[in-house]
Amino acid sequence: MGALDELRFEEFDPKYFPKLEHISGPSPYAHDPTTGPSYIAPENREKPLTSSGIYKKEYGQYGKDISPLLGVEYSEEVQIADFINTLLNDDSTEEQREKAKNLIRDIAIEISRKGVVVFRNQHKLTVQNQKDFTNNLGILTGKPKTNGLHIHPRAPAGGLIGEDGLIDPEIFYVSSTIDRRPRSLKLGANFPSIGWHSDITFEPVPADYSALKIVQQPDEGSGGDTLFANGYALYERFSKPYQKFLEGLKGTYAQPGFELFGKANNFLLYSQPRGAPENIGDRLTSSHPIVRTNPVTGWKSLYAVGHHFAQIEGLTPIESQRVKAFINDTLVNSHDLQIRISWNGANDIAFFDNRSTFHSATSDYLGTRRGIRTISIGERPYFDESSGIQSEAIYGELSDKIGNLSVKN
Repeated sequence: MGALDELRFEEFDPKYFPKLEHISGPSPYAHDPTTGPSYIAPENREKPLTSSGIYKKEYGQYGKDISPLLGVEYSEEVQIADFINTLLNDDSTEEQREKAKNLIRDIAIEISRKGVVVFRNQHKLTVQNQKDFTNNLGILTGKPKTNGLHIHPRAPAGGLIGEDGLIDPEIFYVSSTIDRRPRSLKLGANFPSIGWHSDITFEPVPADYSALKIVQQPDEGSGGDTLFANGYALYERFSKPYQKFLEGLKGTYAQPGFELFGKANNFLLYSQPRGAPENIGDRLTSSHPIVRTNPVTGWKSLYAVGHHFAQIEGLTPIESQRVKAFINDTLVNSHDLQIRISWNGANDIAFFDNRSTFHSATSDYLGTRRGIRTISIGERPYFDESSGIQSEAIYGELSDKIGNLSVKN
């Protein structure tokens, strides 16, 4: 796929999507989170990863923190297409490929540590580059070998046309027209905070890394920003006894809305494997720990926010509802855990780690907004009670840095 102005999208036309055998019901792995090829047993889990330092040394000058614990932004001097092209080019030397591996792996570690990393004006980045880069973020940080890019259950409804003339199922089509949601400044039935979520938590094996590029801005060129929130810091916002309470819980994650959406628009959900062998079937439900460990950083993160999060297992319905509401209210009322990303053009791209970051679109625009999202499938979520916490690590590093600067001055 070439330049962005060559992109072509089709919606609600079945001739653009291949016919596949339909699998009814939930995945057999849906509510047994310690089985399947994507489950990593405790004895096989790697220690938290450390950066090679090559990326920071060569490109750190072009980046700036958006906040101390959440978000980094890089200027257009960094063109990530160069890294992935070098890695996958048969003409690259082994030394060049090894360096490209270290650069991409270092970026993945930074995304996991800081939640979201934005690269501005990636004018060299093709759609295929975006797919390859997203997938290699997971590959180079140890995701199961069985797993690749996610295929969204909603994919048959429409999306980006690939070189074969059919919809590319590994590209999720973000569109105000396919969703058919009214975009206005009027108050709706719910507060906008209902939009907070992590990607595809309804799958038995959910996302590790996502990439989002908005390729068509609203007609008036304003609005349509994306908010991000810090799951590590949200966990730390609670008291020690409440943290322990949450650590002992599992949740049911589900998305019946997509099935209703399919029926309303006369198409079946994509039910073949969706990026992992466990992600099959048309009943979108799963079970995950409420607090999970990010294997890249080894830090605890809350994983219990969003419209895919249905209920807390083992609690009564009213208890579950109130705990969910308390968690969500804590996030909504904590502006210091959030950042807002404005899209400056069609070449900006954001990468985020869904294991420890939430996001939400801002529906304050008029007109049409389109984007392309790629999602890497990681490991089955798990919780290790010996995991660390983000603030101790990052604030400790910042204190050391400030101390060293004071000594030098």
